[in-house]
Amino acid sequence: MTDRAYNVLFLCTGNTARSILAEGILRKEGAGRFHAFSAGSQPKGVVNPFAAKTLAAFGYPDDGYRSKSWDEFAVPGVPHMDFVFTVCGNAAGEACPVWPGHPMTAHWGVDDPASVEGSDLTKEMAFATAFRHLRNRITAFLNLPLASLDRLSLAQRLHDIGAADAALTETC
Repeated sequence: MTDRAYNVLFLCTGNTARSILAEGILRKEGAGRFHAFSAGSQPKGVVNPFAAKTLAAFGYPDDGYRSKSWDEFAVPGVPHMDFVFTVCGNAAGEACPVWPGHPMTAHWGVDDPASVEGSDLTKEMAFATAFRHLRNRITAFLNLPLASLDRLSLAQRLHDIGAADAALTETC
């Protein structure tokens, strides 16, 4: 592993829920080794309150997030991304910006908890489920021997992480 921290960008369409959860998880679990960012192809401009509530409930930072466009990360002067992960089906199929440096990419689709209707308890359960799926994937990612994997092997491992519980997530 290099001496510098890796930059990771989580993408979703609205950047209100899944990508925010993933950013929060990696922000805490990868502290010192990774810098976490999130963005959306069509950001809604507001973070879903259940995302912040879920992060707090699991002991993760719940502040400092904002819904923003992925365009902010495709211009000169921004941090170079080492990894870009899509966490929803819509963002996986969209034409992404050209990322400087050709980061490693993978699709880690998770069902959209923000689309769940019903009581607050039902919504909280959906967000907790999405959180657990993302935390499991991020934990697997953090445990990869990055320094000893060649680019092809790393790409396969990143893909495998996304496919690990595909039966439980949306069809992409």
